[in-house]
Amino acid sequence: MKPETLAIHASNLVKNTTGDVTPPINLSTTFFRDENGAYPGGHMYSRVSNPNRSALENTVAKLEYGEDAAAFASGNNCGMSLFQALKPGSHIIAPDDMYWGIKKQLLTIFNETLEFDFVDQTDLELIKDCVKPNTKLIWIETPSNPLLKVTDIEEISKIAKSYNITLACDSTFASPILQNPILLGADIVMHSSTKYLGGHSDILGGILVTAKKDELWEKIKNIQQTGGAVPSPFDCFLLCRSIKTLAYRMKGHCENGKKVAHYLANHPKVEAVFYPGLESHPQHEIAKKQMKDFGGMMSFLVKGDAEETSMVVNKVQLFAQATSLGGVESLIEHRYSVEGPDSKTPKNLLRISVGLEHVDDIIADLEQALG
Repeated sequence: MKPETLAIHASNLVKNTTGDVTPPINLSTTFFRDENGAYPGGHMYSRVSNPNRSALENTVAKLEYGEDAAAFASGNNCGMSLFQALKPGSHIIAPDDMYWGIKKQLLTIFNETLEFDFVDQTDLELIKDCVKPNTKLIWIETPSNPLLKVTDIEEISKIAKSYNITLACDSTFASPILQNPILLGADIVMHSSTKYLGGHSDILGGILVTAKKDELWEKIKNIQQTGGAVPSPFDCFLLCRSIKTLAYRMKGHCENGKKVAHYLANHPKVEAVFYPGLESHPQHEIAKKQMKDFGGMMSFLVKGDAEETSMVVNKVQLFAQATSLGGVESLIEHRYSVEGPDSKTPKNLLRISVGLEHVDDIIADLEQALG
């Protein structure tokens, strides 16, 4: 089945006695055992599994062409669980431009148990040069946050396989509709389901999908089920509901994103635009090769200093000046002020998540803010 069809029907796992077309919310924390000690419904305790979570995991696993998925209470839990599953002393090759929350985990939580290097992963030779005998994971993020770098998943997967290293890809900016890293050689795919999967800025969550159920995946599932950082049944229900419209929401984000990117690229007060769909993007050809379309995320540099950039972000009216991304509403954010003084993000960079409002209204708001 095509993604549009899978997104609607893959969550309909359970045929129940009341004949619901839409799977109901199952709030039970515990489930009946039969006289033989078995669980006829397939669930024992909701921390371990729940019908709504199973439906969500099945849906996203199918959309990403994986064998299994593990849903978590937040996107950050995905990184935490994968890093916890590695043996102490393991080395990770991570991108120099990556989501600050995951990077902060490495710098402040795993800094005494794991080794890591942050490198420009658009340079394949640099990745090879960073491989050590104890390198166990290459973590990539494409497109990256907030500079929208595009890394070549297929080529990096060849490097990873040649050294027997696990390749994990944060594909949040793309969603399963625009990019499928497992089909390009990745072993694990991560999504912050708070973003495009949820799509309405009202659900916190994360999900990992694996290409195959191997020893590392069993460790991750154990951390999920024993550690217990799992989403509630209601959150899983909401995500399944939201995913049903994911493919069509992404079409709108992509259509608006292209128009906004071209508008900004031609604006006299904009120094540069980072959007994979622009031919001027240094990895545009790679993006064309591995993405079906280019999404609604972009960043741009305002001509001027941090103060002038703050003036722009404080003048928007339609855009919400708020963190996060992937919702139906357009968001704008001065990433440097969010990440703090240690941030390497340019002080004049604004990141925008282009929503599903009419594109003329989106552009009009940017026009008055930049003016």
